[in-house]
Amino acid sequence: MSRIAKNPIKISKDVECSFNNGVFSAKGKLGQIQIFVNSNYNININEDEVSVLPLKESYKDPNWGTTRAIIANTINGVTNGFSKTLELNGTGYRASVSGAKLKLELGYSHDINYDIPNEVKIECPKQNIIKLTSINKEILGAAAAKIRSFRKPEPFKGKGIKYQDEYIFRKEGKKK
Repeated sequence: MSRIAKNPIKISKDVECSFNNGVFSAKGKLGQIQIFVNSNYNININEDEVSVLPLKESYKDPNWGTTRAIIANTINGVTNGFSKTLELNGTGYRASVSGAKLKLELGYSHDINYDIPNEVKIECPKQNIIKLTSINKEILGAAAAKIRSFRKPEPFKGKGIKYQDEYIFRKEGKKK
C-alpha cells in the first residue's frame, strides 16, 4: 500500500485544475501545463485539494505514487516553478546566452551551441554560472542533464560542468 499516493495534494486558490478524458491540466500564475494520466487512475478535484484514486483495487501499484508525484510537480510548477543552477569549473570555460542559443566554451577546439527548449528560460549572471528555470520539472531536468553531458566534471581537478549543490569525489592522482 502506497503511503505517498494516499495523501491528497493541497492547492491554493490561484490554481485552476481540471481532469477530462485522461488529461489533467493545471493553470496558475506562471502558466499552464497539460499531462496525460494513466487510464487506471481517476483524479478527484475538490475546492482546495486534488487526490489520485485507482479505479480497481489491483491498480494500487508503484505507478499510483508516481502518478500522484507527477501531478504534484505539475501543480507546484505552475505556482512556484523550478530552477537548477550549473557551474562551470575550468580555465577558459565560459557560457553566454544569445537569442535562443546557449554558447558554451568548454576547452574544445570548437564552441558548443545548445538550442534552448521553448519551456526553459536560461540566463547567465556570470560567465561560469548557468541558471535554468521552468514550470515543467521533467523538461528542466532533461535540459540541465544535456548541458552537463557536454563536459562532465572529472575527479582529479574537478573541471567540467556540475550542479551547484553537487559534490565531486576527488581522487589523488599518480604517485612517483
